[in-house]
Amino acid sequence: MRIVDVCAFYSPFGGGVRTYVEQKMRIGPQLGHEIVILAPGDEDRVIERGPNARIVTLKSPRFPLDRKYWYFASERQLHQALFALAPDFVESASPWRSAGQVAQWPGPAPRSLVMHADPLSAYAYRWLGDVFSRETIDRQFNAFWEHLRRHSRRFDLVVSANASLSRRLADGGVAHTTTIPMGVQPGVFSPALRDPALRAQLLAACELPDSATLLLGVGRLAPEKRWPLVIDAVNAASHDRPIGLVLLGEGREKRTILRTIAGNPHIRLFEPERDRTHFARIMASADALVHGCEAETYCMAAAEARASGTFAILPDLGGGADHAADGAGLTYRSGDPASAAQAIRQVAQTRPQPSGHTRTMDAHFEELFAAYEAICAARIDALAHRAA
Repeated sequence: MRIVDVCAFYSPFGGGVRTYVEQKMRIGPQLGHEIVILAPGDEDRVIERGPNARIVTLKSPRFPLDRKYWYFASERQLHQALFALAPDFVESASPWRSAGQVAQWPGPAPRSLVMHADPLSAYAYRWLGDVFSRETIDRQFNAFWEHLRRHSRRFDLVVSANASLSRRLADGGVAHTTTIPMGVQPGVFSPALRDPALRAQLLAACELPDSATLLLGVGRLAPEKRWPLVIDAVNAASHDRPIGLVLLGEGREKRTILRTIAGNPHIRLFEPERDRTHFARIMASADALVHGCEAETYCMAAAEARASGTFAILPDLGGGADHAADGAGLTYRSGDPASAAQAIRQVAQTRPQPSGHTRTMDAHFEELFAAYEAICAARIDALAHRAA
């Protein structure tokens, strides 16, 4: 199949979507498919990524809230590009504007909506959850639910990476919803990469001895990631025992996070580690990963921690919670720094070792593309039946 991924939030500057796209372009051709990433950019351009894999960018405006991204401003331009590419299957990788543009495309190919974002959890539930129930918030944001319901009827499949989001979508009337979990890049993360010298070095950067507990935080510096909550929880837990936190990330909330750290020498904020081999050593060398975001659709950092043999401290809602199953982590009440602090204390005291299997991204794409093939086959059978 020629699979065209209409990827509104792809950026060459990094992020989880770019990681996912890179894996798709690697694995898809191995499974016999042609992968085309159709993304907005500064210019019309084709970037070849090997046999049967390429990125096609359409000249588009920059996204005003984050200049690392662009957006599809013209539905007509997008539709013309899809007709020119003649896909066998079309994906929309965003539930926002581009989902409607893909739904309205009059071409014949079947299509899917892949929920790489959970906007209600990232924004509405986080902003209003201390005052209103989720049911009340959902009623107030019915326009967004109706947007999803309306477009889902034009898609053959709506893909979610975690069971919790899939249930919410189905309960909200979003059609054709299924769960296909993602996974980690194979051959990169391993408990065997744990390095006591590197662990001691990271603790020394936090002005702590190697007898202290080393926590690792990984992710964008964005409001929905709740890094101030994590920092407050670490500060509270540190009253009982020495704990260091190394936070790897970049983003628009950097100043806010530095103000929250307030010069605490035991909490250090560093730029993301872009060398995947060295990052895997860091992940395996931490005593635990700590995460604050309950709006993750999958939580790649938690999956990579599990693959590294590193325990995870996670909120009890969203995709992160799935990675605490089978003894691989411990959950706390989402949005509650006191609950997070108690979980950190427990992990610092007991130093648990995780267990359980880690799914790979290869398995994710095998399952995803098999679902697409089944939809295409069913459509061909239906057309043949009508012709007969």
